[in-house]
Amino acid sequence: MIQTQALDYRDGDVICKGQLVLPAGDDSRPGIVVFPDISGIGEHPLGKANRLAEELGYLVLVADVYGDGKAPPFPEAGEVVASWLSNSDKLAVRAAAALNALKAHPRCNGRLGAIGFCFGGATVLALTRSGNSDLLGGVSFHGVLATPKPAVPGVVKTKLLVLHGADDPFAGDLVFFGQGGEIQSKTVLEFTQEMSAAGVDCQTVSYSGVVHAFTIPAADSFGTPGAKYDAVADRRSWKSMADFLNEVL
Repeated sequence: MIQTQALDYRDGDVICKGQLVLPAGDDSRPGIVVFPDISGIGEHPLGKANRLAEELGYLVLVADVYGDGKAPPFPEAGEVVASWLSNSDKLAVRAAAALNALKAHPRCNGRLGAIGFCFGGATVLALTRSGNSDLLGGVSFHGVLATPKPAVPGVVKTKLLVLHGADDPFAGDLVFFGQGGEIQSKTVLEFTQEMSAAGVDCQTVSYSGVVHAFTIPAADSFGTPGAKYDAVADRRSWKSMADFLNEVL
């Protein structure tokens, strides 16, 4: 049976309050950091973490990107996320703090991956672009692909799987939930070109007719145009993630 417990870790003077999910047994396992969407730690990322531990046997940490376990309320959250996205170096450092905390756990065998949803997907990409050498594989689910600091050739060590709704209007939106829909297609192309130019092992999967937040059942209640749950894309993307993590870890 899986176990869930609090795990505090630090990024400088900031105390981050993560949630650790332990698979059954006492043997060492690969570790996965889950970076939540804009809402922070809650039912959705914890549910995914439970599945990673119970179904796939990973040691999992749900990261607290905001710090102090407190996600800002809407609409303030959009402004906070926009600030993080515009400072990818700072975001990568905060993400690395979670990765280091999981690596230090006695049941972690040192092989590390990360998955993220929406803002969390952008966090995975920021950590990847930073050249973090501990992160073997990263998975972005409907993440923001645009960045002020593109990947540099020879720097990125992480293999990537990017799972994306073909009609997602927020792929290039650094002003979170702002006016990004008109540049979505260009952004996806630019992202793949960025990864190719930097020599990154990256696979991008696009789900036709699917928009933003397709893995989040509660997305239908957000009241946000361009965000909607899609059960088929959710199921298929999870299978793709499981295969990818099994390969790289």
